[in-house]
Amino acid sequence: MLKLTDDGAKITLQNQPPSKDNGLFWFGSALLVGAVAVALAMSLLPERLAIGALAFLIIGSFIFNRQRQQRKKSMSGDISSGVLWVRVGELVHDSNGRRDHITLSDGDKVTLFGEQLQIVDTDNVRKYHISGFDTVQEAQATKAILEGQALNKRHVNIKMNED
Repeated sequence: MLKLTDDGAKITLQNQPPSKDNGLFWFGSALLVGAVAVALAMSLLPERLAIGALAFLIIGSFIFNRQRQQRKKSMSGDISSGVLWVRVGELVHDSNGRRDHITLSDGDKVTLFGEQLQIVDTDNVRKYHISGFDTVQEAQATKAILEGQALNKRHVNIKMNED
């Protein structure tokens, strides 16, 4: 839903928030199984092999956690739910009580793909991918506001109610 404000627009995105990352559960489960395996190895194997098993557990948990965090970081530019407050050259994403202020740089480009927006930097590296608009007109209006263009009839349909 698009609502015009004095300096831009407020847009409610309709997609569901991304599913919660249960990587922490799997990390904890793998760590528990690994700890039991290391304890068993310490009681059954010679001292050097037991220390090797412990080192293997530590290195494995480090690699697993690092991959999980990199995957989470790579998905941070996806916006598909919540409320967008759009102004010229900036937007604020409000989702689940958390607000992210996003300011566009001079070289950033906003491109429209159907009902989705993509913001890329000067090197054409994707910074943000925004989806969840009700209509193509909402996406077009968001693009126009971000780029500082004036809105016209094709961007917004305004309905007035008489009481």
